[in-house]
Amino acid sequence: MEEKSTATLEKIQQAAMEEFSEKGFQGASLRQIVKQAGVTTGAFYGYFSSKEALFASIVEPHAAALMGRFMEAQTTFAEMPEKEQPEHMGLESSQCVHWMVDYICDHREPVKLLLYKAEGTSYEHFVHNMVEVEVEYTLQYLEVLHRLGHESPQLDAQLCHIIASGMFNGIFEIVVHDMPKEQAMRYVDQLRDFYTAGWLKLIGQ
Repeated sequence: MEEKSTATLEKIQQAAMEEFSEKGFQGASLRQIVKQAGVTTGAFYGYFSSKEALFASIVEPHAAALMGRFMEAQTTFAEMPEKEQPEHMGLESSQCVHWMVDYICDHREPVKLLLYKAEGTSYEHFVHNMVEVEVEYTLQYLEVLHRLGHESPQLDAQLCHIIASGMFNGIFEIVVHDMPKEQAMRYVDQLRDFYTAGWLKLIGQ
């Protein structure tokens, strides 16, 4: 019985992946998903309480993995002794980005749903939330530099948001264009070089 239930669950999720990929969350038809999966509507509700719960069952593990690794990189850097932070600037984030690219390339379809098909769900601001975290920790680092005696211009949150948004959207282009992993890694390394040089110029280092 458990085997049959697992098989049915997988059929529903696979049908949902196809429907969400084609039409996005808002445009997806629950009736079509049920029909494609070969189950009754009653059977569907034995597994999921709603269309959003079904969407969440597909994307949540990937949202948690990506945000979790991203937060780990941010906090690891922020918890370093302040004097050590400038020489480590970019190291943690570089390792994190490589991990994220690797992860994205291994889970392309559900990550694509998370990033580009989630309008109307609690995940629609996923990238924005990531950008906001990046801005918060960037501003903290700028304060560290000031405490260490580095003279650098004041950069406000809005500018930091614009820069971070451009960077993350650039990284996630690998999903849009279904890039092979090797090419994706090369591109994000070049993208990071570009943004790192820009940051160093802005903060006067």
